[in-house]
Amino acid sequence: MTTPYSCILFDLDGTIVDSAPGITATLAYMFEQLGKPIPSPSELLRYVGPPLLDSFRDLAGFTPEESARALAIYREKYLNVGAYDATQYPGVGVVLKAVHESPLLMSLATSKPETPATLILEHFNLARYFDVITGASDDEVRSAKKDVVAEALIRLAAMGADISRPVLIGDREHDVHGAAANGVPTIFVEWGYGSVAEQAGSVAVVKTPEELTTLLLG
Repeated sequence: MTTPYSCILFDLDGTIVDSAPGITATLAYMFEQLGKPIPSPSELLRYVGPPLLDSFRDLAGFTPEESARALAIYREKYLNVGAYDATQYPGVGVVLKAVHESPLLMSLATSKPETPATLILEHFNLARYFDVITGASDDEVRSAKKDVVAEALIRLAAMGADISRPVLIGDREHDVHGAAANGVPTIFVEWGYGSVAEQAGSVAVVKTPEELTTLLLG
């Protein structure tokens, strides 16, 4: 099999699963527990995808101390309830299975911490398709997309993968920028949370999982 790419990196939120309901509900709970006004649904949706600590700083204006408290509240609720309030995008499982059955090795590359990311993939019976699951560290010290992508490539290389022609599949501008920081192109999926403006810099934009399979495997 001749393919345009030598290994595959997949984002999670907005790419494999619609996890917004669980994330936004947990965020609303967190703001309530902190005694702060709960942002509107559209404002809460802006938190989905980027690293949470970045969003706490940039969107909520939290201090580092407030962010640490917010993260603790969020994490406990999300791990127990919110992580499972998600829906797998139709057809994406077929793409993952096809890549798994090809010679290409594949890693998750998400800004979500690895523990909830793994729980979600296992919940939807998708973890079996990944050679390695890479995400933010559970303490979120590693959470920037560029750092997650770099770690995914290190882990794939350690497994013997050819990382000379990697590609990332994602749905937000931080996917595109984080991949580009590692010299990795991004295929942008339209079914996620990103706007048209966020597609800038991607090497391709796909409307359906079927289109994605064709681009990845020919």
